Amino acid sequence: MTTSSLLEEAVSISKQFDISKDQLVAISDEFIRLTDLGLKSDGMPMAMIPSYVTGVPNGSEKGTFLAVDLGGTNFRVCSIHLNGDGTFDLLQTKSVIPRSLMVGTAKELFSFLAKKVEEFIKTHFEENFNEELGHSANEHVYKLGFTFSFPVNQTAINRGTLIRWTKGFDVADAVGKDVCLLLQHELDLLKLPVHVAALVNDTVGTLMSRSYSSPPESVTLLGVILGTGTNGAYTESLAAVDKLDKSAAALADKSIMVINTEWGSFDNDMKVLPRTSWDDAVDLETPNPGYQMFEKRVSGMFLGEILRRILLELHEKGHLFSRSSTPLTTAWSLDTSILSRVEADITPDLVAVKSIVETDLGLQTTLPERQAVKLIVEGIGKRSALLAGAVIGGILVHLKACQSNPVVDIGVDGSVFEFYPGYEKLMRVALREVIGEDENKIRIGIAKDGSGVGAALCALVA
Repeated sequence: MTTSSLLEEAVSISKQFDISKDQLVAISDEFIRLTDLGLKSDGMPMAMIPSYVTGVPNGSEKGTFLAVDLGGTNFRVCSIHLNGDGTFDLLQTKSVIPRSLMVGTAKELFSFLAKKVEEFIKTHFEENFNEELGHSANEHVYKLGFTFSFPVNQTAINRGTLIRWTKGFDVADAVGKDVCLLLQHELDLLKLPVHVAALVNDTVGTLMSRSYSSPPESVTLLGVILGTGTNGAYTESLAAVDKLDKSAAALADKSIMVINTEWGSFDNDMKVLPRTSWDDAVDLETPNPGYQMFEKRVSGMFLGEILRRILLELHEKGHLFSRSSTPLTTAWSLDTSILSRVEADITPDLVAVKSIVETDLGLQTTLPERQAVKLIVEGIGKRSALLAGAVIGGILVHLKACQSNPVVDIGVDGSVFEFYPGYEKLMRVALREVIGEDENKIRIGIAKDGSGVGAALCALVA
């Protein structure tokens, strides 16, 4: 294949990932529509889950809080000391969860978690541990935020029943049980001075973490995850959450509710999201085809696989890497970090791309082939950022945020946002198309450790 025709084909492929201004506005409008539906009733296409967090920090809060994070094969225990000036000190330990406990009984798993909390307190708070054990059993000392990254039906700030396990866990007798009560029971058996004060989604925690550390002249309205997965949580007027029984005592005198949007499943019906043949192929090889359609176009778990499928197709046509035999045939073998490194290479000969293709992928490469790879990568990455910007813009329009605040602060956590070159700049292109000149009122900053610091802050506001 000639150099010019290869590059023409790469440009053509990259253009299939373009999103026009009209498309961005349509995506934002549909997002607002589904947001409103999800606030009105359960069982809607976008879950819009109330977190029962009814306040956000402003940076002046002080105290020491505990947080635990069960999100996968590791269990993390942290203590967070809030200094009252937007800064905090963090201590933490991590433990690998034995495989047998991931498929054992609820008693075995939650007893293990409680013992790790006990070890942590004995190690880091030994001087007052014995004294606290002398307290009455009901007088808990440390408030704990529990980040539990599995599907739960949350009914209060520290109540939530497990719907199902994911990520390799299958503790059958925990399904349908309240995970906070399971943990609290095991903590109480150890006579630990700990109260499980909040059940926390990591995206809600991201909002809380950013709200605590952001500059005081701004209001943090939105926490966003843009990493392996993607999600958003924001502060909503309690009056707008029609599906909640606002007569509950816990909601008396409250005016806001932090909402976990679960926006990864936005537009599963594919009314407005862009679609290519490679998206369809990736979707079909996932465990949940037809679901999480927004996430499958935006998050780090999927961008590398989209690229792999395109490169493999070009190779099979004889247009790319023709001097190498059957490369890239293993699904999910291309990490999204490769896209970040390709995007960052601005050298005339694309020397970093050469190193990636030849060393990481084991393929012979020419300069035109490297230029083609870069063009395709740029299309995939740009689309991800534009889609993220469109839904963030949708929430800001829904909230009329820019009309009522001189500065709107957004906290973001995740490797795609943090390490993908130019990602924020491209997100802002979409924001400008959706909200106009008010885009310059938006400050976007890194929010670190939503599952640790954020969980502790949820325990505080509880």
